[in-house]
Formats: sequence, structure tokens, C-alpha cells
Amino acid sequence: MNKNSKLFLRDHGDGLILRSASAEDADALAAINGMMHSDDGPENPNPRIAAWTRDLLAKPHPTLTAGDFTIVEETASGRIVSTLCLIPQTWTYEGVEFGVGRPELVCTLPEFRKRGLVRVQMEEVHQWSEKRGHLAQVITGIPYFYRQFGYDMALNYVGRHFGFEPHVPALKDGETEKYLIRPAQDSDADFILRVYEANEKRYAISCRRTPEHIRYEMSGQSSDNINHFDVMMIEDANGKPLGFFKHAAELWFEGLYCTYFGLDKGASWLDVSPAVARYLWKKGGEYAERDSQKRTSFGFNLGEGHPVYEALEDKLPAARKPYAYYVRVPDLPAFLSRIQPALEQRLADSIATGYTGELKINFYREGLRMVFERGLIAVVEPMKISVGLETDAAFPDLTFLHLVFGHRSLDELRHAFADCYWTNHPARVLLNILFPKRPSNVFPVY
Repeated sequence: MNKNSKLFLRDHGDGLILRSASAEDADALAAINGMMHSDDGPENPNPRIAAWTRDLLAKPHPTLTAGDFTIVEETASGRIVSTLCLIPQTWTYEGVEFGVGRPELVCTLPEFRKRGLVRVQMEEVHQWSEKRGHLAQVITGIPYFYRQFGYDMALNYVGRHFGFEPHVPALKDGETEKYLIRPAQDSDADFILRVYEANEKRYAISCRRTPEHIRYEMSGQSSDNINHFDVMMIEDANGKPLGFFKHAAELWFEGLYCTYFGLDKGASWLDVSPAVARYLWKKGGEYAERDSQKRTSFGFNLGEGHPVYEALEDKLPAARKPYAYYVRVPDLPAFLSRIQPALEQRLADSIATGYTGELKINFYREGLRMVFERGLIAVVEPMKISVGLETDAAFPDLTFLHLVFGHRSLDELRHAFADCYWTNHPARVLLNILFPKRPSNVFPVY
């Protein structure tokens, strides 16, 4: 390849180059991702992963272009040996927007591993993300791996509650279903977005969507894309929309699972939820017959806490705790400055309203200083750590991210990490006010 090509990024040595992708790479990238992300081994590629990859490259996406993929190519053969991509999106922190770069579809052929190929690509997309003004990067993946690139598992990821056939809510004798469930249409996008935004207010961290996102997720993705979920509208007997939910297009864990569920203001979770559960059980049976699979359960992949869990209660006796997103915040003072309105609101609503003072946090190799003036944050800046410097709290490695993203409480971190144990009294009060443990169940842009 001509090194002056607009696609060329750098020469990695050993006959390998790093370049960005184009739409012409769609089939090759779909092939390598289908092989490397298959649970059944490379000899049995996952067609749904391949479809997701091909969609990202070959179809119009709300935020990503083909050039947001990196490729490590073997120059002698032209073969793609490693790749990943960056999916730009906007998330919110208690309603305050911040840019996020989401690395995904990370893979390397087995014979090319242990050569730093993922590292060089992560460095590249981190630079892209920074240039776009993203204040965080978030990725899902295997345990531990992404810690080596500055990430920590600091935000809940899914988690599910589920039941079995005896738990399917039964209609009474002679009773008919009073709610209509139908496939959503593009014309429903504005309603879906309004309900989504209202329901997301229960969470600290959320992913911002637009009508374009909603329509893309309904009709822009291929039906066999692993991240394509059927969107279903819920209406009353008069055709009035009450809410919507999403579910997978295949069985997971021998059941059909709801991946998002939101109701409009005034609709009753207690009344509507049983109808959704019955739909999941029935539709799951259809999928089982279609795919010659076993169907034993139905459930909701909606994080650690959701109104449907309370509404159905004993109908969802089994649960699995959430996994976690990996989160990277390369410039913590910049991120805290961005979410300053949310932090100041928490302070204003607390026993420390109008607080004046400072908070010095020790990360052992570096630190952070926050100055408060009459309840407002006047300064957020990095702080050098030196012998004899008195600080107010300490957090090793990246543990402070768990506090910032509401993943763990201060007491939970102090219990789990011995070197978090010392925190003076004013700091404990402030940290608990500024960074309380808060639920989140982020549905990202795929």
C-alpha cells in the first residue's frame, strides 16, 4: 500500500501496517470478526457478529463511518490480521452530556497475538476520541484485558431477572389480553424517544439518543445483526400508546429476554408488565420451534434495578448480578469540570449546601484538588503528591472511577481496598454527597 494513502496510519514493522478501513473492507472485516468472536471457534463463524460488522461499514450509521475502523494488514498477503473500531456517542451524567468513544469488535488472529497489535490500535483510537472531544471511553469485554490500556470495570453492565414456565402470569378464566403489542414503525420514533428520555431519568448515567438513532435501531440494521432488537409498541384497547420494549431476535439462556422496557407517564407497571411477560414466553416458544432449540425461561436484561422487577416480583425468582463496563477517563479534572452542574446540584440538595472549602484526593502517584466557594465548584485541578503533603482521602489505581460513576459507595471501596481506608470526616461527607452510589443501566449505541 502507498504510505501516502489517506488510509495509511503507520508502519508497525514485521511486514505489518496500520491503516483505517473503507467500505470496501466490509466483507473481510465481517469475516474476521465472525470467526474471532464465535463461541464455537473460528471454524464456525458467528453470522450475527459478521452482520453487525458489515452493517457498521456498509450501511449509514448515526455516528460511525467506515474510517472509524482500524486495520492491521499483512503487506505481503493483504490479509487483515487485527482490527477494532470506535463508535462515537453521547452519554449523560445526571442529565449533563459528555462525549464517549466506544471501542468495539477487537480481535486478532491467533498467530499474530502477543505483538502489541491491539495496543497500537487502542492508542490510535484514543487519539481519535480525544480529538473529537470525548471525555471518556467505554468498552465491554473479557475480564481484566482492558485494564492494561487504562480502563477499570467501573459501571454496571446489564444484569437480569428471569422466571420459568410456572411463573408466567396467567390470565383468569374468560379473561382476554387487554393490551395490544405490535411491532414499532418509524412513525413511532418520536413517542419512543420521549418515553426513553423520561424513563432514563431514573439512572445516573445514560446514553443520549435522537430520532435518527431510534429509526436506525428499528429499520436501519440488518435483522440478523447481533445487536438488532425487535422494538414492540404497547397500546391499550383504544390504540393509545402506553410504552415500548425491545427483545432479542433469538433465545438467550434458553429464553427470550427483554433488553429495554419503558412506559409513558400514567401507565401502570403493575398492570402492563404481566402482558409483556406473557408475550416473551409465547414469542420465545415460537423462536424455539423456529430454531429447534429448548425454551425454558423468559426474562428481563434491565440491570440491577428496574420497575418491572418490583411489578412482577415473585414471577422473576432468579437473578444474575450485573457484569461491568470498562471505563477510561484520561483527564479526570476535565471530566469533573464537565459534570460540575450535576455535582453542584447534589451539593445544593445536601446538608453541605453553600459549602466553602477544599477537597484534596490522593491517587498515590498523582492527585486531585477541588475548591468550593459557597456551594459552587471554583477549581478542579491536578495536584502533585509529595512527602509531607496532607490530603483528605486516598484511592489506589483507578478505584476513584467507581465512586464517580456511582458503581460503588465510599464505604464499599473502603471495605474492599485497604489503602482506601483513611478519609477524614469532612471528606467522607463531601464524597458521599458528590458521588453517591446510583443505579445505571446504559443501553449504548451499537
